[in-house]
Amino acid sequence: MHAIVTVIGKDRVGIIADVCALLAKNKVNVLDISQTVMQEYFTMIMMVDVTAAEIPFAELVRLLEDEGKLLNLTIHAQREDIFNAMHRI
Repeated sequence: MHAIVTVIGKDRVGIIADVCALLAKNKVNVLDISQTVMQEYFTMIMMVDVTAAEIPFAELVRLLEDEGKLLNLTIHAQREDIFNAMHRI
């Protein structure tokens, strides 16, 4: 299954590394990534493959949100099909 992960927060060194380390630790593969800095705010969207994850998707979502709070970031994850349905014109 694919999922979309979004990350927003004040720019600083190591955001991508921190998020990718958590994903890798949980056997989540990053398929595509786009990031930019808008003024002082870092924004990133990633498509990930959670097929090999050894924890339920809901637990991964919670882990990402909790890690975001620790890092002063907003991190959300949604299944790709849900994301697509919500953003369909």
